[in-house]
Amino acid sequence: MAMDPFYWLCVGPALLLALWAQWRVRSAYSRYSAMPAASGLSGAETARKILSRIGIGDVRIEETSGWLSDHYDPMSKTLRLSPEIFHGRSISAVGIAAHEAGHALQHAEGYAWLSLRTTIVPLASVGSWLAFPLLILGGVLQSLALVKAGIIAFSAIVLFQFITLPVEFNASARAKDALASMGIIGRPEEISGVENVLSAAAMTYVAATVSALSQLLYFLVQSGLLSRRDEE
Repeated sequence: MAMDPFYWLCVGPALLLALWAQWRVRSAYSRYSAMPAASGLSGAETARKILSRIGIGDVRIEETSGWLSDHYDPMSKTLRLSPEIFHGRSISAVGIAAHEAGHALQHAEGYAWLSLRTTIVPLASVGSWLAFPLLILGGVLQSLALVKAGIIAFSAIVLFQFITLPVEFNASARAKDALASMGIIGRPEEISGVENVLSAAAMTYVAATVSALSQLLYFLVQSGLLSRRDEE
């Protein structure tokens, strides 16, 4: 694939989008990490305040390692925040913590898209393990059946990425609403900062979806499933 010009034609633009999205996240995070939140709350305190507002008391908030490794685990009802977010008292910290709290709110309310994403995680995980070995083996053995199996496995990854989009956008919407309505942020520059940080983070999910879809397109065309090569 790496030496195939058609691969780069399909995937190259998506990779550029992903690089731009990563740059935007780092830029927005760095900029608003230097802006203290007027509330003085840390990320962990912000998340707990949002959850407590609607009576969610069974979600643990823990510190985890890694840069921007923040996530909510619905299986264990644990909200894990990276050190910079857990302890930070900046616009970036409260915005990202509120976003992760938004996932906990989704879980508590039975948000359908989150439930669906949680359900297909095992399928996507298996797909990520099997897709490329099947595609490579199918190419070496010239077995269309193995290639098709690899494409089906990779399709599970693409499906997961698509389902992730509404989950992430909804969590950000919940975060912005909670922060504003609870008075955790209020100044125009705070509202703008949270918007910029969360929008930048959302673009990484868009880029991942576009990248997965472009690779799937490449596999379909190269296998002949989107062409007439198999009829020639």
